[in-house]
Amino acid sequence: MNTTLPRAPVFFISHGAPTFALEPGQLGANLRALGQQLTAIKAVLVVSPHWQTRELQVLTTPRPETVHDFGGFPPALYQLQYPAPGQPELALEALQLLTQAGWSVTADATRGLDHGAWVPLWHLLPQATVPVFQVSMPHRLDTAGALALGRALAPLRDQGVLIVGSGSLTHNLYDLQAPATPAVAYAVEFAHWIRQAVSRADVAALLDYRRLAPHAERAHPTEEHLLPLLVALGASHEAESAQAIAGDITYGVLSMASFAWGLT
Repeated sequence: MNTTLPRAPVFFISHGAPTFALEPGQLGANLRALGQQLTAIKAVLVVSPHWQTRELQVLTTPRPETVHDFGGFPPALYQLQYPAPGQPELALEALQLLTQAGWSVTADATRGLDHGAWVPLWHLLPQATVPVFQVSMPHRLDTAGALALGRALAPLRDQGVLIVGSGSLTHNLYDLQAPATPAVAYAVEFAHWIRQAVSRADVAALLDYRRLAPHAERAHPTEEHLLPLLVALGASHEAESAQAIAGDITYGVLSMASFAWGLT
């Protein structure tokens, strides 16, 4: 592998509701500022809960479409396009790394970018000129598996690949409130616990968050939106400290707080 490029950072980005694309808020502004630092990025690899498969798949589409995989939102949202090119060569390198790490993995050369990928990139890299590809999440993925998935992908950072785990720090759609509703206490408490564990690099606690974190099952009735945080953590290096990226709590219960590792 080419190790002459600067090591790319790793992000965990809370993508919230699809309307995040139209309503950037605090996180959108912070992502736009961070994106201006990413001048040496060769490609972006996104792991999103909106592409789940039986076994791992890697997106090798040369020109992925912008997928509007949601319903019932304002018409303007369906007009948005994120025309970033794909990166089949680096995607195949990701496939090889995953295979070497013992994963069963295949290529998908037709799928587009789901909203878990293009919505946060809409703010982070708004010009859509950096190539983007995705790695799916297996349906049976757990915290330990997500951490291992990130570790297997980590060498791509030395190729200039920005790894993005896209999810949500809290994600209970049953509890959604009106957009401007003040933050609900359980979401605040759970998000605070996660932030503290990430800042301490307490991997053991994060792996066992379901038992240790306050209100874990209410904050995440299902795990798929928090697992990308473990993917990002796995792709980070021990010497890298997490940098918090501030974000509001939207709809009362969706924490937009995010993290980065390896920023200079």
